[in-house]
Amino acid sequence: MHNLAIAMHKKAYVVTGSDDEIFEPSRTRLAQYGLLPASMGWNEDNISQDIDAVILGMHARTDNPELLRAQKLGLKIYSYPEYLYEQAKDKIRIVIGGSHGKTTITAMIMHVLKYHGKDFDYMVGAQIEGFDIMVRLSENAPFMIFEGDEYLTSPIDRRPKFHLYKPHIALLSGIAWDHINVFPTFENYIEQFRIFISQIEPGGILIWCNEDSSLAKLAEEYHNRIKQLPYTLPMFRIEDGQTIVVYNGNEFPLKIFGEHNLLNLNGARMVCNEIGISDPEFFEAIVHFKGAAKRLELIAENVTSHVFKDFAHAPSKLVATVKAVREQYPAYKLIACLELHTFSSLNKEYLNEYAHGMDGADIAIVYFNPHTSELKKLPGLSFEEIKNAFGRSDMKIFTNSEQLSDYIISLRSEKSNLLLMSSGNFDGLDLKITGEKFTKY
Repeated sequence: MHNLAIAMHKKAYVVTGSDDEIFEPSRTRLAQYGLLPASMGWNEDNISQDIDAVILGMHARTDNPELLRAQKLGLKIYSYPEYLYEQAKDKIRIVIGGSHGKTTITAMIMHVLKYHGKDFDYMVGAQIEGFDIMVRLSENAPFMIFEGDEYLTSPIDRRPKFHLYKPHIALLSGIAWDHINVFPTFENYIEQFRIFISQIEPGGILIWCNEDSSLAKLAEEYHNRIKQLPYTLPMFRIEDGQTIVVYNGNEFPLKIFGEHNLLNLNGARMVCNEIGISDPEFFEAIVHFKGAAKRLELIAENVTSHVFKDFAHAPSKLVATVKAVREQYPAYKLIACLELHTFSSLNKEYLNEYAHGMDGADIAIVYFNPHTSELKKLPGLSFEEIKNAFGRSDMKIFTNSEQLSDYIISLRSEKSNLLLMSSGNFDGLDLKITGEKFTKY
């Protein structure tokens, strides 16, 4: 929401906003543009007939006094994705969806387009090198790229966000059940992607990963209705800790690694092809791509050890991330640490989806805060339940972040890699400091 506020401010709108708490980096960024509220909290006096529209964030409640006032006055109320569509309805819309990889694919496309000086609008879910904010809105850009999140739109609109964008070009990276508090069954979750495909504009294109069996079945349902372009893993090899893609007889050394990222790369290439970027132009740019924030982000290293931070929290993301580091550095000891933070991951029934997800690690660690389960109104998890779900009796489990950090640092040695995975922050643990200590021996 703060990125949208800044994007609208840059487009010369008069923007105001309210929140009960504003954290970093949002606070500093809003202050930089003079958009920080004078005081925290909600006040219905902030809402008047002078306002053209209200944009409602997902974390407001249905009884929010400013929302109730806006409804009473009959003001136009947009959700976040509704307003993005409103800004892009006259542009070519490119939507990147899927249970995993969508941030990275979106970032890859943005990187390539910027490298070649193309004009475009965008919305992406992570900080990308070379872009100061995560939303751009303009008058003249011919197309807009959306990261298509399947989570809910707003407190008063329970549709997934990506149902509102109506793409001309859509990409789906794969389907792996997530958000079980909203989509209680896998069938219900798949249905959201079916609806997404059905809303591709007439004459539009679906680009999809042919490595995913669930997605392949879904795409088959629409094979006569829209143009489809499946993609697979490109040829590659790993040499001295670097991944090299081989394409049309040429070799391209990358700054990223992992089969999941190579699939992401091929999907991004095909999207770029559809908007006028040739394969040579794509590879010229992509060899400089360093990844999105918290996506196998290197946060500390020495000559024989590396520490990566990754957003991996769902089972499919966990497996892909562990596998990537293991294959990139096969002779290194791999220490993998996962925080159980989401509603799904802290749910006893869903926890079994993580079975064998950390088998690729030499040392497997899980961290969780029992209070987080209480806040989500979930029954607590025992250490034994977690070990049984993952299928690792040797798993180390922590509920105190300082103790976790001390244990991780105690494992430091030559030729060892540390992988820290979470959609949270390990209860405020400074991962960079922990990583730097891990690499000092």
